[in-house]
Amino acid sequence: MPEKVLTNQDLTRMVDTSDEWITQRTGIKERRIAAEHESTASMATEAGRRACQNAGLDPSQLELIACATISPETLCPGSACYIQRDLGA
Repeated sequence: MPEKVLTNQDLTRMVDTSDEWITQRTGIKERRIAAEHESTASMATEAGRRACQNAGLDPSQLELIACATISPETLCPGSACYIQRDLGA
């Protein structure tokens, strides 16, 4: 998540660089690019849904949802409120 992937190889077609140069300095091989309909809260909700499913937990069992971001949808309420609502926690 998100679906769109930008690899170092993709970057070599955009700027004068190489996969090796980027990887050696950053350790990054690819990055994910959010689509217009994907937000911090929607992606965190999906991640939370998957985590609960993998752990065999019902989201209502969660006691705390924390979300730290520099790209919130709104300043108030915080993204964790949307995540809690959308998860049904």
